[in-house]
Amino acid sequence: MIITEFWHEDARLVAFNDLAQQQDQPGIHKSRDYFHSLIKAEIDKGIPSSRIVLGGFSQGGSISIFAGLTSPSPLAGIFGLSSYLLLGDTLPSVLTQEIRAANSSTPIFMGHGDADPLVKPEWGSETAKVLKGLGWKVDFNVYRGLVHSADPKEMDDLEKWLNERLPAQG
Repeated sequence: MIITEFWHEDARLVAFNDLAQQQDQPGIHKSRDYFHSLIKAEIDKGIPSSRIVLGGFSQGGSISIFAGLTSPSPLAGIFGLSSYLLLGDTLPSVLTQEIRAANSSTPIFMGHGDADPLVKPEWGSETAKVLKGLGWKVDFNVYRGLVHSADPKEMDDLEKWLNERLPAQG
């Protein structure tokens, strides 16, 4: 069983640039390390890291973005739905040259509703801007009228993106 906790106070009251001060850095690092252990376990089973995509929704998407960017193994892709960049102010310092080399070309898909009251839409767009500024290719998609939820169009877009990263083998 995994016990989760929120990494920030009431999101509606926090601006994007102030998020890092509200976050539980030890908890985020613990979750990142756990995600990295899952990736390593799959690689140890013979799955090439180039066939692994890390992603999720809300906090799951946020930790997927952070863990994917800092993964020592190159990944096929990273996605976050209704998500944002965790510990953004520390990211440049945790990106060693080896980690940057491993995932600097890893594509990122982000989907966000423009009516999300919990994870502000501007957090998603600012995340995409920051990541693009650091050199990542980010496919950022906004879904009109979508609150903190998923949408069939968003799922279709994600499925297409995943199929491009993980074509059928055999």
